[in-house]
Amino acid sequence: YRRYPGQEFLQENWDITIFSINRPEAMNAMNMEAICELHEALADFRDDPELWVGIITGAGEKAFCSGLDVKEMIPFMREHRDSPWAMPTTPMRGFELWKPLIAAINGIALGGGLEIVLACDIRVASENSRLGTPEVTLGLMPGWGGTQRLARIVPWCRAAAILLAGRLIDAQEAYRIGLINEVVPQEKVMPAAMSWAEDMCHAGPLAVRAAKEAMTRGTSLSLE
Repeated sequence: YRRYPGQEFLQENWDITIFSINRPEAMNAMNMEAICELHEALADFRDDPELWVGIITGAGEKAFCSGLDVKEMIPFMREHRDSPWAMPTTPMRGFELWKPLIAAINGIALGGGLEIVLACDIRVASENSRLGTPEVTLGLMPGWGGTQRLARIVPWCRAAAILLAGRLIDAQEAYRIGLINEVVPQEKVMPAAMSWAEDMCHAGPLAVRAAKEAMTRGTSLSLE
């Protein structure tokens, strides 16, 4: 284990790294401390040649991540309304990472939690998962890439229902519209995510990273 203040974000398992959002008392909502630690852990993962694939999950069985901790983050957002890059970079915004990431969704993934999911390449969800971006019901808009990524992954009208009406969907609906790869029982989430990770580790690591980079960059380019 590599320990970060207050939380354990980075766990090594051969070539696979597990990032655990560990604030179960707040349904794994992200405060500034957690965001900073996630940035540091992902930077370590990116820069370590021995680590090939990452899995992001949440502590406990109720939540993957319930989004940003509103009580802590709203004052920060007001203070930095003219400084959009005051928040540490992450794969959701500003942080380039070509190693593959897998989301092991073990419960609710709301707001920023769903945006973490969208920043991952493979997504496995437990049967009790619920996903959505309820920010608009609080007078906010999704700010970690949800407005851009979701409509590129699922049909426009499905994305609009989630983003504009704040509607939540269950894991089966998420699978049906192509938002996630697999739905499994709660106890099978991490084994399923590990199975995907092991498949990637059996491939050429540089080829996997090059393929992800080409996929990512290609979304903003013409086919030619």
